[in-house]
Amino acid sequence: MHSILVANRGEIAVRVIRAARDLGLRTVAIYSELDRDAVHVELADEAWNVGPAPAAESYLNVDRILEVAREAGADAVHPGYGFLAENPAFAEAVIEAGLVWVGPPPAAIAMMGDKIVSRRTAEAAGVPGVPGTIDPLTSVEEARAFAAEHGYPIAIKAAGGGGGRGMKVVRGDDELDAAFEAAAREAEAWFANPEVYLEKYLEKARHVEAQVLFDRHGNGVFLGERDCSLQRRHQKLVEETPAPGLPDDLRAAIGEAALAVARAADYESAGTVEFLVVGDAFYFLEMNTRIQVEHTITEEVTNVDLVAEQLRIAAGEPLSISAAPRPVGHAIELRINAEDPAHDFRPDPGTLATYREPAGPGVRVDSGVRQGSVISQYYDNLIAKLVVRGRDRDEAIRRARRALREFVVEGVATTIPAHLRILEHDEFLAGDYDTRLVEDRMDFSDLPPTATTTLPEEEELVERSVTVEVGGKRFKVRYWSPVLAAPSGSVRPAPRRRPPKRSRTGPGGGGEGIVTAPMQGTVVKIHHKAGEAVTQGEPVCVLEAMKMENEIVAPTSGEIVDLRVQVGDSVSAGSVLMVIR
Repeated sequence: MHSILVANRGEIAVRVIRAARDLGLRTVAIYSELDRDAVHVELADEAWNVGPAPAAESYLNVDRILEVAREAGADAVHPGYGFLAENPAFAEAVIEAGLVWVGPPPAAIAMMGDKIVSRRTAEAAGVPGVPGTIDPLTSVEEARAFAAEHGYPIAIKAAGGGGGRGMKVVRGDDELDAAFEAAAREAEAWFANPEVYLEKYLEKARHVEAQVLFDRHGNGVFLGERDCSLQRRHQKLVEETPAPGLPDDLRAAIGEAALAVARAADYESAGTVEFLVVGDAFYFLEMNTRIQVEHTITEEVTNVDLVAEQLRIAAGEPLSISAAPRPVGHAIELRINAEDPAHDFRPDPGTLATYREPAGPGVRVDSGVRQGSVISQYYDNLIAKLVVRGRDRDEAIRRARRALREFVVEGVATTIPAHLRILEHDEFLAGDYDTRLVEDRMDFSDLPPTATTTLPEEEELVERSVTVEVGGKRFKVRYWSPVLAAPSGSVRPAPRRRPPKRSRTGPGGGGEGIVTAPMQGTVVKIHHKAGEAVTQGEPVCVLEAMKMENEIVAPTSGEIVDLRVQVGDSVSAGSVLMVIR
């Protein structure tokens, strides 16, 4: 294995490129037209355009990615996380193309990727799951019958994926129909599989995950657990290791269960087995057959480079460690996302007008951006991962506060103010919290608003070309730049200008009776037709941005006198969706 194509973007592409180059491997990046100036593109030895901005036409374009791998002379593919990382068909295609797949066997991906099959596999290995169904739902009535037997709340979950995507928590019968429809719609959008299943939703549970490594020689190690309970919208926000307050015997039992599940799947590579912990009991949740976003904190306390281990395992080498090292110190990861905590963590795509990362002892930042980078509606809203390490938990928390205050991001709203508030919360400081802390027992509505910018992709671009010579060889280079029409009708580049500020109004409110888009996105559902009556606070449409659905509510009661959008329309922040009078 000499040359590796990284089939991803952003910070994980940067992370893989750096690990590969540390091992002396040549690296090949791919990019969409929107990412042509991205950091990962510049760090790789070479980079190839794989299509337009929408992921379906670029980062999910299997044929084009494999074509690039062949033309670039790559002999291995690392998928990172997200996109095609847990797609067994892609793994098969890579292997059939004669390339090395840096990940688990396709059969293991398929087994653990189907959440119903994975539950059966775990239970066969002696690891019980959360009470739930073992077959996909065929109708909402089956969900209603399950709720009648087990009681609310219940969780409707995508059968073909994980990570909180396609998951809806239902607390009453009046929410069931809409939640069932939304979960199936998100599951289809994320995993091309609308099948969903049910679980009893456990209140006061902790989300604890176990990091495992397996090579193809039968060696497997448990590298400790991470507490990932601090979440919003079922997406992780803060992770730490070791999990605070976890008894040693429970930690050991979780590790043994994780190894048993991985062995049952004939697993190879890095993987993460996730559990819900209630008291001294734990239940299998799912297995992520890829490198995790939060792998960084395990690296910090074990001094094991998990991405490098993935690459060595793929090359047929045994694990570089014969036994799991004893964790040293405490590490915390804080996901710096382009979201507005004051408005229910609403996605906030835009341009990073100012970007300065913190530094100093015990501080690590994994990112794929720089000042001027675009956080686009087309992709995940992660800006960077702030990782801190201390000799103990108290020092790690103090270091995290210091680093957050040093972190400067302007141009988009971020989760930094929310992180600072979380790090001061009594339940967090005591290490006694659960998955509902952020959404049920914390209030971020009084956090100050952030002025944000418009996205460059909203501006008109013109394709240009220039002929250059490199080492005496002639190349014709294409590039894109904003344009304005000159008085003579010719085209000239747009002058640089200060990005406009965007006002912050309540969700869907752009003035009395005027419903506006709070962010750039795509309309995926409209609840009412023109002429129908609505009441204040009632959902009127659903806007998808950064792969997250956002319910837009009526700012006032009345009749929809002007409906200006339809399902599938792309809208900009501030666009009028409808008028209610």
